[in-house]
Amino acid sequence: MNYDRYGSDVLSSGPSASGSSHHRTRPTSTPQVAEPGLVVEDVETGWVGAVLRVEKSGGMHVVILEDRRGRTRTFPLGPGFWVEGRPVVLTAPTVSRAPVAPGRTASGSRAVAGSRARVARGSRIWVEGKHDAELIEKVWGDDLRVEGVVVEMLDGVDNLADALADFRPDRERRVGVLVDHLVANSKEQRITDEVLRGVPRGTVRVLGHPYVDVWQAVRPERVGLERWPVIERGTEWKYGILRELGWPAGSQADVARAWQKILGTVRSYADLEPSLLGRVEELIDFVTVDPAD
Repeated sequence: MNYDRYGSDVLSSGPSASGSSHHRTRPTSTPQVAEPGLVVEDVETGWVGAVLRVEKSGGMHVVILEDRRGRTRTFPLGPGFWVEGRPVVLTAPTVSRAPVAPGRTASGSRAVAGSRARVARGSRIWVEGKHDAELIEKVWGDDLRVEGVVVEMLDGVDNLADALADFRPDRERRVGVLVDHLVANSKEQRITDEVLRGVPRGTVRVLGHPYVDVWQAVRPERVGLERWPVIERGTEWKYGILRELGWPAGSQADVARAWQKILGTVRSYADLEPSLLGRVEELIDFVTVDPAD
């Protein structure tokens, strides 16, 4: 992996040994909110890490940083940090004193103030696994509750035919399915083509994204990558990614922790790839729009 999330020496842009430093204007520190995922360097120690959180300790605010190897360290919040080669004063994220209805949901939809979850519809959205479901909940959860849409897991597209046979979709109980790696001539495409031939027209819609795993639908810069690396065939994809990131990759527990870390960097639809956004929005429309419309 050539791209370095944490960068090289951010102080290297300073005056050269042969230069005359008094001719340069000393940079002025600017305020910078310590948002989770922000990569900073502590000037005094040279420690470089991404912000995990800000908390109070001993009557003062501190920031917890995590480096590329997953090690954490705590620093007093305030001056003495650099971000992208410029000095900053880290400040705590603003916390509202009273609940304020947001203008938009994480998906970018207009928030409905005071709305309650609608009784669940007969129609469903199915996804392949837990990570897909958690990502959709984080970004579209508010919208789905307003619309009364339940997201359920298939545990793999191989189970789609059996699940549809049990569900028995019709025009009033439709199913939208989100499939990983749905590309031409793939196993996933062959399975969905066969399944769709066996259900009533207009009752099931299968859409997919081109990624091997839904992890790739998170913009790579959110985890400090320029692009998601290509994993060698024969290597289990998630474990390969963890090794490329330099994260623990010895067990399924490591995979689970890594996903929670990745999911934690997602704040809204803006942190996801458009190829996933459009598919999810289309599936929500499919299961919520009156078939008579």
